Amino acid sequence: MSQKIIPNIWFDRNADEAGAFYTDVFPGATAIVGARYPEEVADWQTDFAGKTLTVDLVIEGYLLTLINAGDEFRPNPSVSFMLNFDPLRFDGDRDAARARLDETWTKLSDGGSVLMELDEYPFSPRYGWVQDRYRVSWQLLLANPEGDPRPFLIPQLMFCGPVQNKAREAAEYYASLFPDGEVGFIAEYPRQTGPAEPGSVMFGEFRLAGQWFSMTDSAVEQEITFTCGVSFEVSVADQDELDHYWNALSAAPEAEVCGWLADRYGVSWQIVPQNMGELMKRPGAYEKMMEMKKLIIADF
Repeated sequence: MSQKIIPNIWFDRNADEAGAFYTDVFPGATAIVGARYPEEVADWQTDFAGKTLTVDLVIEGYLLTLINAGDEFRPNPSVSFMLNFDPLRFDGDRDAARARLDETWTKLSDGGSVLMELDEYPFSPRYGWVQDRYRVSWQLLLANPEGDPRPFLIPQLMFCGPVQNKAREAAEYYASLFPDGEVGFIAEYPRQTGPAEPGSVMFGEFRLAGQWFSMTDSAVEQEITFTCGVSFEVSVADQDELDHYWNALSAAPEAEVCGWLADRYGVSWQIVPQNMGELMKRPGAYEKMMEMKKLIIADF
């Protein structure tokens, strides 16, 4: 799979369970163990020895990595996943697209919490925002088949709290760093709407390495912001490419550990060599990574 940027979602010891849940929610989705903790680990990680480290979840050809770890971080609505139910994916049958949206909503909301009710809105005849039982946020949208086609799944960044009204700035910055990067459609707030200033982003799109993302400036005061609950893994081919992204993105030295960094907006990234699997087989590599990770978690 040639996906340069892979969202990583942090789970509290239940990534396997979550993978099974999502394969039930999304027809055709697959979830397989991507990596396991070794049988011999540091004392502070004995509970994880031999267990799943990551689950590779593929939804409509889009890869997400579920990290099986502790309770240090949890996802929150600052990063959500847009699901575009385009009638064109159902041979132009709008009713079939709506029925699939409703079915998906029912499954995702079971045990979760509704952030915006499933209803008709000015921007869509059918839309809702839900946080599922694992605190992962999803926005479900009945798309306009006459509009430009978009992938089924698109990560969305909500800029709020300390980075309120920074969505456009961030999108332009990210687009300048990645190949095939561009800022697309932007709908602005016409007037002050809660903390969102006139001209800030009500909804916008940008593309990085050929992958679509969306962004918004929150219209409601939020107590949340970006965390390691959702991070974005970037696969790099060599040291030069690694240095390019690391030097451009890293803005918080205290959050730098073993390929993890936080950028100027607080978004977490993992800069990962394509041969990471081989590197991790070297003697002592895993133990070193875990010890460094333990130290950085203690600092948060």
